Amino acid sequence: MEAALNELKQAISGLENAVDMRIERQREQGDIEGEVRRVHADRSKLAQELDQAEFRANRLEEVNREVSRRLVTAMETIRAVLDR
Repeated sequence: MEAALNELKQAISGLENAVDMRIERQREQGDIEGEVRRVHADRSKLAQELDQAEFRANRLEEVNREVSRRLVTAMETIRAVLDR
């Protein structure tokens, strides 16, 4: 009888350990899923910021070309005036 009770206690202890391990794995899984969600949110934010930066860079490039064109026109005008 006592041997059977000891086996039952060991089985219950093993079951409790297995349940504890399962709960811990689920908690870790929840932590991992939360981290994945945060990484996706960060990635989305960074992608949006990159798109905005590319737009600004393209706009600056356009403005730079326009300024260069105007400077060339101004220099040509000044040369024409000086040559007279």
